[in-house]
Amino acid sequence: MSISREQRRKIRLLAGNCCEYCRIAQTGRLLLFQVDHMIAVKHGGTDADDNLCLACSECNLYKGSNVAGIDPVTGQPVRLYDPRQQEWNDHFDIQPQAMRFGRTPEGRVTILVLRLNDELRVRQRFGELRAGDYPCHGA
Repeated sequence: MSISREQRRKIRLLAGNCCEYCRIAQTGRLLLFQVDHMIAVKHGGTDADDNLCLACSECNLYKGSNVAGIDPVTGQPVRLYDPRQQEWNDHFDIQPQAMRFGRTPEGRVTILVLRLNDELRVRQRFGELRAGDYPCHGA
């Protein structure tokens, strides 16, 4: 399977050049955001547009081929947030210090698996929030 150049362009446009998991913007980043298989090919995922999203290098690295995690509140397995099927604002909230708060089991699990509240990532988002550049709303 291979993602075409046209598909990559389409996913970037659909995402507004924003990481669809942590909502940082591509603008000003040294590394180009990657088109991620939400369900990895090794788990039966395909190159169909509804299985692809745009991810920053950190989110893509931490997500890897994971499709789920254990909800820290319920202790139950839960699928990760799906940017093609779910609305970001339904699952995540931004606290005053730019920390993430999961409103739902999917949000909480995604925060844990993708390490969205690691100290360095929080500091980066807080600086962008103060500058009015976070969260990314598309470019």
